[in-house]
Amino acid sequence: MRSGVENLDVGDFHIEKLAQGESVELPRWVADELIGQGMAEATDAPFESEIFNALSREKMMGPLQLSALPADFYVRLRRKLASLSAGVAEGKSRREDFERLRGVCYDLVGIRLSKLLSLSSSSTPASSLAERLTPEESAFFALSQSLSREWKVGMLGGSR
Repeated sequence: MRSGVENLDVGDFHIEKLAQGESVELPRWVADELIGQGMAEATDAPFESEIFNALSREKMMGPLQLSALPADFYVRLRRKLASLSAGVAEGKSRREDFERLRGVCYDLVGIRLSKLLSLSSSSTPASSLAERLTPEESAFFALSQSLSREWKVGMLGGSR
C-alpha cells in the first residue's frame, strides 16, 4: 500500500485497515481500483517471465508435445498486454518493451496453435491433453478436431 486506509469500501468489498507499506492479497478488481487511485501498487511477480518461460518450454518440446499452462494464462496475457499498451499511450511504458512482449506472445500462440492443429488431425484424444490445455485451447482443439474429422470423411468417404 502506498498509503494507509481504514474502513474503505470498494464496491461490495470492505477493507478494515491497511497500513502504508503493507502487502495484502486482494481480489484483482479491488487491487485494480486501488492501483488506479494511486493508493497501492501491484507486487505480482513479473508475468513477462512466465510468458518467456512458456515460450522456451514450447520450443524445447517436440512438435506433438505441449507443456501445461495455467487455466488463466491467456486472461493474464491479455491483461498484461492491455496494461502495457495503456502504459505506452500514457508515456509510462516503452513501446519497445510492449512490441517485444507482443512478439513473444504471438510466437507462443503460433507454436501452440501449430501443435494443437497437428494433434487435432491425429488420433490424439482430448482427454489425454486436458491437463495441459487452457480453456481457450480446449475449445479450439475440440473444434479443430471435429473439423478435421469432417474434412477427412469428405475427402476419403466413409466414416471415421
